[in-house]
Amino acid sequence: MREPFPDGLSALTRARAIMRDLADWTALPWPQLEDVTTAEQYRYALHTFDTARMAGDREPGVVPFLDELRRRGVVTFDTEQSKSWFTADLRLSPDLADLWPLPEGVDLGLYTTPPFGAPGGEPEDTCTEEELDRMVSVLGPLTLSVIWDCAWRGLPEAKGCGVLLCLNSVWTQQIAVPSPGEFGVWISLGPRVAWTPAGQTWVRDSGLELGKPQTGW
Repeated sequence: MREPFPDGLSALTRARAIMRDLADWTALPWPQLEDVTTAEQYRYALHTFDTARMAGDREPGVVPFLDELRRRGVVTFDTEQSKSWFTADLRLSPDLADLWPLPEGVDLGLYTTPPFGAPGGEPEDTCTEEELDRMVSVLGPLTLSVIWDCAWRGLPEAKGCGVLLCLNSVWTQQIAVPSPGEFGVWISLGPRVAWTPAGQTWVRDSGLELGKPQTGW
């Protein structure tokens, strides 16, 4: 979409309006929350959420970090561990601010933290629209992409059709790339329809202001 969106809620509202006006049916949203990778995201997580999911390799530079988390009593390791990797739940608080940057090889994610997910849940589950509303309301500087599969009214098939919402990210080269402060809505007509006369007619008649095409998802 060529429209500028000032925040995540505006982009989400527009994505839903497009599907409401132009789609015959829409599947449940599939959100994908990126890991915490910046100092701003880390500070926000420490002040906003209670827990995070941590994983990584037991590299020599990581072991002292894990020992410090144990000393502070803020980490709970999974029962099944190996000598080379670890997974754990980390209890968040502003007191952990001095641990940034995290050691190389340590990933920190909020995909099992409410409202993004539940403890023990999978990071790539679909959600309800109400659950998505809660995610966007507390997103802050975090990076989230959301896909809805749908059937565009008037197209001969629905395979590959859908809407992609990019919050604090942009779509490029088949992946969503983190980009703080950017919010976008992307439309897919499916690879077998997009460049056909039917697809081009649909784009023209839709009234959507679309930008430069990108490789689809």
